[in-house]
Amino acid sequence: MLQNGLEYPLYYCMWRKVEEGEHGLSKLDLAKQMLLMLREHVSCRLWIAMDRWYLCKNFFVFLMENKFDWVTKAKRNTALFRIVKEPGRRDRFIPVSARQLIKETYKSLVAKGSSGLTAIALADIYMKLPYPATGRKGQPTVKHRFVPIAAVVATRLKEDEESAAAAEEGQDSLATYKGAYLIISNRHDVPKQALEVYGKRWRIEVFFRTAKQELG
Repeated sequence: MLQNGLEYPLYYCMWRKVEEGEHGLSKLDLAKQMLLMLREHVSCRLWIAMDRWYLCKNFFVFLMENKFDWVTKAKRNTALFRIVKEPGRRDRFIPVSARQLIKETYKSLVAKGSSGLTAIALADIYMKLPYPATGRKGQPTVKHRFVPIAAVVATRLKEDEESAAAAEEGQDSLATYKGAYLIISNRHDVPKQALEVYGKRWRIEVFFRTAKQELG
């Protein structure tokens, strides 16, 4: 950020979509490359706020292995689980859809008020993430484990206020219910902060809009 308030990306590249039959870096590959470049200069823990296109479990694992925390919007097909604890019995993980979580919380969300951003954090929500393991015969394999995540139902986000200026592509693929969304993050311990970080993602859309309008 310059002294006059202008913001621009520290690392960015113009990505050319690979044509059929060609080989090249995917958007995920490019994202990993840029984040590792950043890691060469910064060692502290950092947040990554991203749109739903980057919702990929292997990418989440990469981020956490490199001291990055992530936050994004859930999709309709995002596989989530709710833990059920019963005395004397083993904990059970019950599949639950993002839309179902939003729908269950919506009445309480509306009751909180009608002005400004409103949000409710949900407890005991998990996601299955892959990890490398060794099979019975010693061969390398991939297993999955349940990992707690932050799940925040929110409405009246910054991008909704300015949706007419820059509508998000693939909106139908997002998990929504009457204008509410589900924000998910690995930082289950600070759901409120995760939502605040996601709100800053809108600056990316503002930069794209300005670049297209002013730079052609």
